[in-house]
Amino acid sequence: MTQGEAFTNPDGLSGLTAYDQTGEKIGSVEQVYLDDRSGRPEWVTVKTGLFGMKQSFVPLAGARRQEDQLHLAATKEAVKDAPRIDADQHLEPGEEHELYAHYGIARPDGTAGTQSRTAPAAGRDRAGTAGAAGLAGAGAGAGMGRERELASRGAAAEDSKSDEMIRSEERLRVGTEEEEVGRARLRKVVVTENVTTSVPVSHEEVRVVREPIREGDRTRANIGEAETEVTLHAEKAVVRKETVPVERVRLETEKVTETQEVSDTVRKEQVEFDGAKGERGAKGADWRDRKQGPRH
Repeated sequence: MTQGEAFTNPDGLSGLTAYDQTGEKIGSVEQVYLDDRSGRPEWVTVKTGLFGMKQSFVPLAGARRQEDQLHLAATKEAVKDAPRIDADQHLEPGEEHELYAHYGIARPDGTAGTQSRTAPAAGRDRAGTAGAAGLAGAGAGAGMGRERELASRGAAAEDSKSDEMIRSEERLRVGTEEEEVGRARLRKVVVTENVTTSVPVSHEEVRVVREPIREGDRTRANIGEAETEVTLHAEKAVVRKETVPVERVRLETEKVTETQEVSDTVRKEQVEFDGAKGERGAKGADWRDRKQGPRH
């Protein structure tokens, strides 16, 4: 683990993943800025924004390195809201003072911020610089040479584009993601219920039938005791059980699409202008191709 004051190799900082003081990921370290006097890394630029198109300056004071991670002492919101400064040019004392004020920290040397910082010391700047190793090895002389090169190129660009600025605004990009919201479970249990049904049953009953004997019937008469019997029968209800399949049951999912309204706040820049006669105004995105000039 490396503390902020021990960052002596600018080449090892570019490309690290930056995290804020709470451990939340901010972006990737793009460029490293060195102190003109000591040559020590003091600022880094971190790519932020939805597509990593913005570079924000972050101080290395209080930062620590852990493997391929750079843990900064600032919060993610502070980094995102940092003053917008061109990361390809020399960091002027006034710009540095503004950055220190934004992060609410004092300069390490306690001065009023009169020292400037050199051009990017490492890596993937838009100007295609040679990297941190050359700057660190050459010392302050190489840093001043790079500064003059950037100053010359910046002056030429400023002359050609001194009459224009870039207006930006935020736009909402809404997507969808699938998440688990619950589970449906199918199971079967055994329950008992009473079933009543009717079934016809029969039984035998006995009755006495008397038939008179007619004259001429050849029947022997005999006086004495006698006994006879008949067997009676009856039906009874007999119950048996059998298991039979009655239906198939399964679970199916059905996708239902509905419309949800998503709302959030977005920021956009508005262009203000001062006219030749002191009039002032503000224009947004709907202001197109209008020229300002003297009235006759």
